[in-house]
Amino acid sequence: ACAPFRRLHLCNKNMENMDTNNDGKAKHDLLAEVCMAAKYEGDLIKTRYTPYQQKYDDSPSQICTMLARSFADIGDIVRGRDLFYGNTQEKEKRKQLEKNLKTIFKNIYKELKNGKTNGVKTRYKDDGGDYFQLREDWWTANRATIWEAITCAAKVGDTYFRATCGSNENSATQASHQCRCGDGKSKVGTNDTNQVPTYFDYVPQYLRWFEEWA
Repeated sequence: ACAPFRRLHLCNKNMENMDTNNDGKAKHDLLAEVCMAAKYEGDLIKTRYTPYQQKYDDSPSQICTMLARSFADIGDIVRGRDLFYGNTQEKEKRKQLEKNLKTIFKNIYKELKNGKTNGVKTRYKDDGGDYFQLREDWWTANRATIWEAITCAAKVGDTYFRATCGSNENSATQASHQCRCGDGKSKVGTNDTNQVPTYFDYVPQYLRWFEEWA
């Protein structure tokens, strides 16, 4: 699948330059680095989209959809699933980013193993140094925070196109406060459907790209 234009300039430069020499710092800074990349990406999307929206009076759900697509691409990068390599220069940067992430998750794995039973070792086995299951679980645990970061530039009234807020499908509501569930004041529920309105990050990347080109 051909990457959409949006993916060609995904804001992940800070992640490419993560310092992995300090094991403890790199491990604890990972969420901050991913959130920073998400925030920059959200700002860029909002900046590029606003003139278009003003000219064509587009639906407020469009900005949320674009944010959700980049959110899912960031999730693929973190989990080692990203299909995009780009030109020679981009390919080298992508390799460096993947190397950084493998090093960080290797250190997280080592820390989890210390003093633990074989359950951790069984679930988060080496996977040839990729640590796919550990990366998947890390993303699941932190995706709500990363969604908040990427939607910082959205405004009240920007609405996700589907009603996905709430644990009951029949009574689910649309995310209409900065593409987020809730009104910005009340405490968001603990159920995942009350936290992140999109499921794009669980759809294979090539299928999302096909849909985006359609």
